[in-house]
Amino acid sequence: MSGEQELGITESKEHSPGEWYAEVVQKAGLADYAPMGGFIVTKPRGYAVWERIQNHLDGWFKDTGVQNSYFPMFIPESFLEREKDIVEGFDPEVAWVTHGGHDELEERLAVRPTSESIIAPFMADWTRSHRDLPLRLNQWCSVVRWEATETKPFFRTKEFLWQEGHTAHADEEGAWDETMTRLEQYKRLYEEVMAMPVMEGRKPPHDKFPGAHTTTTVEALMPDGKSVQGGTSHYLGTSFAEAFDITYADENEEDNVAHTTSWGLSWRAMGALIMTHSDDQGLVLPPAVAPTQVVIVPIWQEDTKDEVQEYAADLAVDIEDSGVRVELDDRDHYNPGFKYNEHELNGVPLRIEVGPHEVEDDEATLVHRPDGESEVVDREDIGDTVSDHLDTVHAKLYASAEETLDGEIREGESREEILGTIGQHGGYVKCGWCGDEDCEDPIKDAIAAEIVMVPLDRDEEPVHDDCAICGEDAEETAYFAKSY
Repeated sequence: MSGEQELGITESKEHSPGEWYAEVVQKAGLADYAPMGGFIVTKPRGYAVWERIQNHLDGWFKDTGVQNSYFPMFIPESFLEREKDIVEGFDPEVAWVTHGGHDELEERLAVRPTSESIIAPFMADWTRSHRDLPLRLNQWCSVVRWEATETKPFFRTKEFLWQEGHTAHADEEGAWDETMTRLEQYKRLYEEVMAMPVMEGRKPPHDKFPGAHTTTTVEALMPDGKSVQGGTSHYLGTSFAEAFDITYADENEEDNVAHTTSWGLSWRAMGALIMTHSDDQGLVLPPAVAPTQVVIVPIWQEDTKDEVQEYAADLAVDIEDSGVRVELDDRDHYNPGFKYNEHELNGVPLRIEVGPHEVEDDEATLVHRPDGESEVVDREDIGDTVSDHLDTVHAKLYASAEETLDGEIREGESREEILGTIGQHGGYVKCGWCGDEDCEDPIKDAIAAEIVMVPLDRDEEPVHDDCAICGEDAEETAYFAKSY
């Protein structure tokens, strides 16, 4: 930073959310735009947030029997074609490699849009007996989908980072339990780590993963009233196993077709996180994912500099010893006000101010990033006190996001009510739906809203007896919303 004029967000989250979001991402040092359209460069602070999300999930995956692996980013065209639904579902977005150096390849290679087609053949090779099941694999990687949409860092980019899990099971029950285990872990990530409430559901049949039997989803509502598909977990049934010959011999030495799943969460979660919590001062991060959880800003005059700095340094050591990520900002070429603004812009959840009065009284002043609330606390047991305040910051962020979600789920009994409600308020409109994809079109064509989910429980009674679009008997409840 070369001066105060570089700090601060000039756009308004309420009035210009798109421009505001792009400014927060760049000024908070999360990402920059690459020279090729549709790609971004993830800067160290942005990647550090992704790593913390990754570390939480990775630990939970391993606790539940998942092993990490890595497969090639290039998929032979013949492999991709073995599952026709994959080909049809991703063909418009696949990037192809046709040459290696100056030589034309004998077979085109797809840059992975997803990896079922390269992982499934090896799962087939590694599965012989029921003793080999369940087989649980995951990889952290990037994928490429050549979408013709405007770049929105972390929300919409041609290349993005994600994890993709792939498992094989002896029967439907085991595979379905796996599907739900991963969905619950995604929900846990959003709620416990990212301080965001989400709704669980299924994608409607016309919007499920290509080739899947059932696609489950967690949906998060953004402050601008749009929904984000936060993570998906797919029960694939036996279609992929049949296409790639994933079979096993049971206890009676009879051959059976395995049931498979796949599940993934991308850095779109970061986009949702930034959009949900940040404000017109800049980035706001929940403590669990913040690269720096606490910053200490010493405030001194020349005659108190040494004692204040020494006190602040000791404070930093004690807080760090309690397991908190802390930074001591003792730069003497910036004034405290500039430092406050910079750390607010960068999303540090908790600021500690230390001046001569704090030194004299053996105290510290704690300031919460989300709302500026401050409290003077005793120096004793500062590590535990800071941890308690970080928990409070998380709770504040969650409560604010929960309030947004709770007030943005409405009902509609007609096409006009759906259009009017989403047009005026955004959010979700739940209504009766007959199950026909054609009944989504009048809403999608008019205001670019769609069915983002239906209830997980297939036996759940629809919210209304009739389909809000065509008037026929409703089979289930549909949640309409605009989405990222």
